[in-house]
Amino acid sequence: MGNFKSFLFNKPEPIRCLFLGLDAAGKTTILYCLKLGEIVTTIPTIGFNVETLEHKGFGLTAWDVGGRDKLRVLYRHYFEKTKIIIFVIDSSDTDRLMEAKEELHKICAEDQLQNCMLLVLANKQDLEKSMPVDEIRKAIEFDSIVLKPKQIFGTVATKRDNLEVVLDWIRDNYEENNNRLIQPVAETYNDIKDITKAESWIEYFKKITQKIFIGTN
Repeated sequence: MGNFKSFLFNKPEPIRCLFLGLDAAGKTTILYCLKLGEIVTTIPTIGFNVETLEHKGFGLTAWDVGGRDKLRVLYRHYFEKTKIIIFVIDSSDTDRLMEAKEELHKICAEDQLQNCMLLVLANKQDLEKSMPVDEIRKAIEFDSIVLKPKQIFGTVATKRDNLEVVLDWIRDNYEENNNRLIQPVAETYNDIKDITKAESWIEYFKKITQKIFIGTN
């Protein structure tokens, strides 16, 4: 049984993360600042970039998906197995803030993403006409989003401001969120460890089926 328990709980899984948001928000710049620790020249993403990030003992597989309006319809093709959504907003682009809000809420309503963590990055905070984080939080109705855990940070990608804080937040909250999601599985394991007491495999699987799909008192 020890090997079976190890298979269920100790098998490492990649932490899949999606960088989403409107075009020119700074998604690719943030990704490569986190990857390389330096600023790189970027061009508008047509399709996606994918990189592996490591930070203080954990790794992320980060997908940076193009944010032009014609590409956003393809977002759902990247949702499978995603654990973290990082939505980047250009704090200085007040003309498109409502468009960003609509896109954010549309993404957060997707059934496949209901167990995801959410980070909103109010990027380009160094620009003169950028909106403060508190104002962006209200404007995009951040507090009404049901995904948990969630947080919003102000960032300056070109100076790497707050990017370490972003990774620390992910590291600190991921394990807690993952434990919350596997709680039903852990309860089922209490039945699995008693498998040797079952009179037959058929009776055992009847019990587990009722537990998962029907529910027992």
